[in-house]
Parts: sequence; C-alpha cells; structure tokens
Amino acid sequence: MSNQENGSLPDFILPDSLYTETIREVHSAVEHDWDSLRQSACQTAAGRALWKHVVHDPLAELLAGETYLKKLYEKINKDILNNAKEISGVIIAVRTLWFDKGIEAALTSFDGGGAQVVILGAGMDTRAYRLSCLKDSNMFEVDFPEVLQMKTTIVEAATETTDEQKHQLMMAKSLNRVAADLREKDWLEKLQESGLKLNKNTVWV
Repeated sequence: MSNQENGSLPDFILPDSLYTETIREVHSAVEHDWDSLRQSACQTAAGRALWKHVVHDPLAELLAGETYLKKLYEKINKDILNNAKEISGVIIAVRTLWFDKGIEAALTSFDGGGAQVVILGAGMDTRAYRLSCLKDSNMFEVDFPEVLQMKTTIVEAATETTDEQKHQLMMAKSLNRVAADLREKDWLEKLQESGLKLNKNTVWV
C-alpha cells in the first residue's frame, strides 16, 4: 500500500505471517464460501488492526486477512483525504474499548470469585487473549462452527500450536468455544453442556 500526500495515512505494511499457506487457505475459504454475516467478523477484526494505536490486539491482522485490511485501509485513507466527519473503523475501536471497560467493571463489581464471561456472536473476538482482568474467569465464545474453527486455526498458527505458547498467550483462566446458531433455541443448552454454570456470576456480552 503506497503512501499518499495531503495528510493521508502512512504506509501500512502487511505482516509476512499473512502469507503463510495456512493463513492464505483459511482466508480464501472466508472470501469464497462465507456469507456476509460471517465475513463481518473479519471486517471487525480489520477495524481493530487498523486502529491499533487505540486497541491493542496482536491477533487482529491475522484474523482480518489481507483483503479486508486493504479494503478498510483504502476507506480510511479516502475519509481522511475527503475530510470526512467520521473515519471508517472508528466506531469499531470505540465499541471495543467500551465493552473492554464494561467487562472489567462488571468483573470488579462481583468482588472476585472468578465470574464467567460469555461472548455471544463472538466472531473474531480476542478478549481471552487481550484482557488481563479475565485471569480468574472461565470464558465462553458462542458462534457458528465454521467461524470458531477458522479462529482456532489462525490462533494455533500464530502460536505455532504448542501448548506452552498457547498458555502464555491466553489471558483468561480458560476458554471454551461453543458452536451454536443464536437463531436456534438450543444455544443455552449447548453452553451448559460446555461447562457454563447458571448459578454462578456471569458477564454476558
């Protein structure tokens, strides 16, 4: 991506890790096989990646993929050149920080005890890897099976799949990915089958 004049964005260098065979294959499937609802998860990750001066998310670029990173970069650049009132991706960054703070505040209000945290429609959410306030919390991510599998594949590729590195990367006490369609009636049952305790303090996002 080339730099432009008149106050545009500086060059955005894509990481070499985006071009590994595993990452390329995964994102090719996203672009060709997923519908717009599922693809929106990668678009949101692109927002976190390109607003990294606001949101710290080392996994965001890999989860977003080259196509969505380039598209959002061009939108942001165009917004800046056109003096747009709102820059593309800013709402994603603000929303991410708002929920981060909300989760931390909710956990603090429980006075310890390791409350559970459930992320519904988790997409490419990475809070289990980003937020230190989750160190005593069991986390549950709920989304379509192919979305969760894609994220698992990329996270494992990013950590070279060794148990030690995955443990070092994880901030949450534990993470359970629950494959379920929130439009169906069985998602809560699937959460319980995955270990969610309904009688325990829980933060729902």
